[in-house]
Amino acid sequence: MPPTATMPERQAPPNSGDQAPDFTLLDQDRQEWTLSEALKSGPVVLCFFPLAFTSVCSEEMGCVSRDFDRWSKQGMQVVGVSCDSFATLKAWADQTGYKHRLLADMHRAVCKGYGLYWADLNVAHRGTVIVEQGPGGSPVVRWAEAREPGQAMNFDAVLTAAAG
Repeated sequence: MPPTATMPERQAPPNSGDQAPDFTLLDQDRQEWTLSEALKSGPVVLCFFPLAFTSVCSEEMGCVSRDFDRWSKQGMQVVGVSCDSFATLKAWADQTGYKHRLLADMHRAVCKGYGLYWADLNVAHRGTVIVEQGPGGSPVVRWAEAREPGQAMNFDAVLTAAAG
């Protein structure tokens, strides 16, 4: 499946129980990553962030990487999603040693499809969406939140929601 270039746009993040848009994006290693395929291994935490190499984004993704084992023990796969290029995400991951995937939403389709688009800056808004397999294998939202640009993720709250 080629990387996702368009999908229906939302004005707000989806609610618990809503169908989650399926998508394919390139990761920092230029490998295709597809949500529905990843869900076959368990729930996925999509961590949308505005810009690599910025302080709050670095703090969030650093915490995800440091707590990678906590996420894995709950059977969760965590991926970062931003509008940065895969090359930028690769440089950032290499510099910081991140252990998790970073997805390049260069067409802004996925952040728009999840209602997490920050039009003023043409980047992803800060937010977290937990997706699981629904009936018939389709992606379904378990939990979602949008946050203000300077507000980092509350990992305990997300881990609690992930434990569902």
